[in-house]
Amino acid sequence: MPVEDKKEIQLEIAHILFVDIVGYSKLSINEQRAAIDELNEVVRNAEELQKAEAAGRLIKIPTGDGMALVFYASPEAAAQCAIEISHALK
Repeated sequence: MPVEDKKEIQLEIAHILFVDIVGYSKLSINEQRAAIDELNEVVRNAEELQKAEAAGRLIKIPTGDGMALVFYASPEAAAQCAIEISHALK
């Protein structure tokens, strides 16, 4: 009987930040594009996101009128990123 190779499964906890543009569907097409561009710019400039991305510990998933940011470092990373985005958009 052949010996089966057992693959080790590694589980990780992910911390997800969901970002959504409120009232997006009520905006004109030009306003929608501008809102998405502004959001992408702000998110790209978030220091916490840049650190996670540089460490290879981030997944970005676009959702149409927002995005999901999956952090693998700590829950604080997702929370800090949310604070940075909020401050930049005010």
